[in-house]
Amino acid sequence: MRFLIVRTEIRAAADADITAAWVGGQRLRDETARPEPRRQVVHADDRDAALLLARAIATVGVVRSGKQRVKVLPLDDGRHQRAAPGWPGT
Repeated sequence: MRFLIVRTEIRAAADADITAAWVGGQRLRDETARPEPRRQVVHADDRDAALLLARAIATVGVVRSGKQRVKVLPLDDGRHQRAAPGWPGT
């Protein structure tokens, strides 16, 4: 299985938005509808390689300071589900 390693910006959320989401039982962020802006995208052929790359990318200063995050996403062969709009494979 292939994996996608993505480094993204973290969107700030206002306190009022957090409170409204909490009270309404909704999600604060919906990655399928509005993905965070990507800064770096890397592919890996297996899980071990993906995790190794993710650990390496996580050493970047902006990730360590909490302004960006690293995500490891399994890529399906396309028969079972469709990728979210804005992500590779759409």
